[in-house]
Amino acid sequence: MTVPATTQRLDYLDAVRAFALLLGIVFHASLSFFPVFIGWAVMDISTSPVITSFVLVSHSFRMELFFLMAGFFSHMTFHRKGAGSFLQSRFMRILIPFVVGWFILRPLIVSAWIMGGESMRGEANVINGLLGGLQSMGSFPKEILVGTHLWFLYYLLMITAIALALRALLSASPVIKAKVTGWTDLTVAWIAQSRFSWLALSVPTAACLWFMSTWGMDTPDKSLFPHVPVTIVYGGFFGLGWLLHRQEGLIEQFARLSASRIAICIISIVVTIALSAYQTDMGHPRIASIKAAFVISYALMMWSLVSVVIGLFKHFFDKPGKTVRYIADASYWLYLIHLPVVIWLQIAFAELPWHWSLKLISVSVLTVGISLVIYDLLVRSTVIGKILNGRKKERVLFRLESMPVPGILKSRS
Repeated sequence: MTVPATTQRLDYLDAVRAFALLLGIVFHASLSFFPVFIGWAVMDISTSPVITSFVLVSHSFRMELFFLMAGFFSHMTFHRKGAGSFLQSRFMRILIPFVVGWFILRPLIVSAWIMGGESMRGEANVINGLLGGLQSMGSFPKEILVGTHLWFLYYLLMITAIALALRALLSASPVIKAKVTGWTDLTVAWIAQSRFSWLALSVPTAACLWFMSTWGMDTPDKSLFPHVPVTIVYGGFFGLGWLLHRQEGLIEQFARLSASRIAICIISIVVTIALSAYQTDMGHPRIASIKAAFVISYALMMWSLVSVVIGLFKHFFDKPGKTVRYIADASYWLYLIHLPVVIWLQIAFAELPWHWSLKLISVSVLTVGISLVIYDLLVRSTVIGKILNGRKKERVLFRLESMPVPGILKSRS
């Protein structure tokens, strides 16, 4: 039975959403340390196979986690503010950053890509890179998603539109709506409460993974035409987040921690990493069976990591905290702006005789630090902050204290 959904701010879920976005920064920062060239902007002189496993695991759930949180908070906003305000907020917080961000970030990211290629030949030129980035704008709107990481906003807009269209379609027939919502509420309650739900959810997810062009989730940044398997997976997580918010407390049940759940999560990670070694051996006589086992273990790893991460944040970040809330507010900006900063720093560190782990930490920390400084100085208390966070907020790192100004001394009467 559906009960009124909470409209109160849940700090640990804000922290979960921030974690998903911050993990994306570390994910991109790690790509230059791959032991083989994967087509990334630059390849560092210090590499490690550990990065291969990190990328495989982190890529399996970070955007799924983000879309589940997006669905959860979208339902909260929709029912707290109404359809009109919800559409306005999607326009302000998703469409505007997507459009404006493309014009700002596309030339910077392309220039970084150009300089990265030049740096591997020992002849990086900042001016040439920037000019090449500006020239790439001439391809608009062709390949609009290529060269940026803003595809996630495009898919978020598209999936949100699908969700609203389905809701409007159901609303046209109260009888059908009552039957469908009753069935979905029971299904989602079972997903949240059953110990076998991960296995059940892994089957359709694995079916989608089978049709990816790579072993794992594809990055749909090549075309505006929807990547169907990716849309189904991200749409499924968004829809589950939307429906989990309909019933009070279901999100906590979905993310409850137990020894068996953590064990399943760890086992699925180990199995997926082991099976991933076969993706370069396409001539193996049992490659089809191996891939089938891989997509099932990958799907189980995906669902278990999403659930366990939420559960861990529920356990450790359930109380309001100023630092966590500040990082949560800043995380959207951090993820939007991070990619050119990451690549430029990767180029700067690529030839240094340091261990890869020290470089990865340095690139990640510097990217977050630089982006946070810009956020606090130029975003948080400005119209940009209002667009990204819903309202302007006071600076924290660089708060400008009011200084006493000499005035006209009043004479005593």
